[in-house]
Amino acid sequence: MSTDHCEIYCYDQEKVKRVQTSLETVDPIDTAQIFKALADPTRLKIAYALVQEDELCVCDVANIIQSSLPTASHHLRLLRNMGLAKYRKEGKLVFYSLDDDHIKLLVRLAFDHSEELASNGANSR
Repeated sequence: MSTDHCEIYCYDQEKVKRVQTSLETVDPIDTAQIFKALADPTRLKIAYALVQEDELCVCDVANIIQSSLPTASHHLRLLRNMGLAKYRKEGKLVFYSLDDDHIKLLVRLAFDHSEELASNGANSR
């Protein structure tokens, strides 16, 4: 094994310091958990549905994602536990919505970007 070390050069030390200082004030692990929760295609479908309709009953979510009620409930509970969704009860029914506008914007931007990539890919063929 070699004991040689690479020398690390910075092109712009000021920028590096600013970003390092900024990273000390945020928690990338918490942010990564948001993306991890939304990385599942089923949960992303649910989030998209909640962007479109603001609030949906668990049974409607199950129909949208073509799953059983327990499966839909499982995914919704995970989104709620991650702080991405909230719920309210009305009798025996449970309605879910996204927790805030930041999550809605994140989901909208992701789908908009995906559509843009698809249309650009179709144009380049």
